[in-house]
Amino acid sequence: MPAPDPAVLDRAALAALADERLGWQFKAVPPAWWGRTVHEVLADAPRLSELPTPLLSVSAAGIEHNVATMRRWCAGHGLDLAPHGKTTMAPALWAAQLDAGAWAITLANPSQLAVARAFGVSRVLIANEVISPLALHWIAAELAADDGFQVLVWADSVRTVELMTAALPADGRALDVLVEVGGDGGRTGTRDRETALAVGRAVAAAPALRLAGVGGYEAALGNDTAAPGLDRIRAYLAELAAVHAGLRPLYDDGLVPVVSAGGSTFFDLVAEVLGPLTAHGARVLLRSGAYIAHDDGIYRTTSPLGAAPRTDGERLVPAIHGWVRVSSQPEPGLALYDAGKRDLPFDEGLPEPQLLRPRSPGDSARRLDGLTVTKVNDQHGFLRFTPNGEAPVRVGDELRLGLSHPCTAFDKWALIPMLDDADSDDPVVVDLVRTFF
Repeated sequence: MPAPDPAVLDRAALAALADERLGWQFKAVPPAWWGRTVHEVLADAPRLSELPTPLLSVSAAGIEHNVATMRRWCAGHGLDLAPHGKTTMAPALWAAQLDAGAWAITLANPSQLAVARAFGVSRVLIANEVISPLALHWIAAELAADDGFQVLVWADSVRTVELMTAALPADGRALDVLVEVGGDGGRTGTRDRETALAVGRAVAAAPALRLAGVGGYEAALGNDTAAPGLDRIRAYLAELAAVHAGLRPLYDDGLVPVVSAGGSTFFDLVAEVLGPLTAHGARVLLRSGAYIAHDDGIYRTTSPLGAAPRTDGERLVPAIHGWVRVSSQPEPGLALYDAGKRDLPFDEGLPEPQLLRPRSPGDSARRLDGLTVTKVNDQHGFLRFTPNGEAPVRVGDELRLGLSHPCTAFDKWALIPMLDDADSDDPVVVDLVRTFF
């Protein structure tokens, strides 16, 4: 197994976020906080009851548990982790992942890479083809200016290699490239071994590039966790390993090649199929990202460390929640709350009503049962319940919602309160997490 070599980031740049002044531009921030810095606000140990709805929050305990759980799981299986930072686009959360030994931060495009460079992330994997000449010129300049910076990109065609070669200086630091292996019906990536090997040969021959390994995204083939779906993923990962074997003679002497796969649904299979490659000098690199927040929806049901675990290790816990207020009750069995598509994720399942916040001083939070979110508009959610008898909620009630799909939760909020205990009657805000989408 290759020696650990975690990436780092600029702690001073991260600390400077505490000096940012808050204002109307952050929809999570109440007017009482406008004009104050993050540091000044947090010094008063504010509580959830001071914040408006709608709101997205993250759980400090949940994030800490999930980061530690994934670190232990990867270490136990001999794998490295380059978590997909596009999930959160939050440098403070990237820092927690890097502190736990992450080898790199994975991103999806050059604009996200610019955020990483602004915070001094020393190693980034762009899980995508980069062919824009403007982006490649900038990347080349970054590599030339900082010997400690490494970036890896993908290629799935000889044409991609030609475009990169044309845009990059032949006498600069070589850009590391992984050959992307895809699958029929999937997303990007080569569709057959012959093409993958041809791409690898083209990369190895290009003066501005260095062949650094192979990569791919198995969940592009589907999220079916039944036996046939798992077998399809195994077959895909086996093909990725076969391409790596075919490219071995082309790697530079002394290079530790990267073999990368693994979203947040099938990382157990990556360990099973690709894990043995570490014994032969490869760095098998997971790119799971959603695990840091987990959820009460798609990943609760599909993650190998979810509600129905398929591997060893502690379970992940949901660490994101929505907070909403009932704003209308226009007919029996229906209530509407003040959050919709622009506030909370809906693409991989609708929110789940979980908790009724205290209605008055001395009251306690209560679990909610028998309510279902049936649809969402831009700014409203529809909450259905049995129309007979006393309604379980009333106008003015504040509710906590479980959410599905972290990747489309964080992107809706530029500032996200981090709570000490999302189950308590009035949680303390222990941090304000800045995102950059």
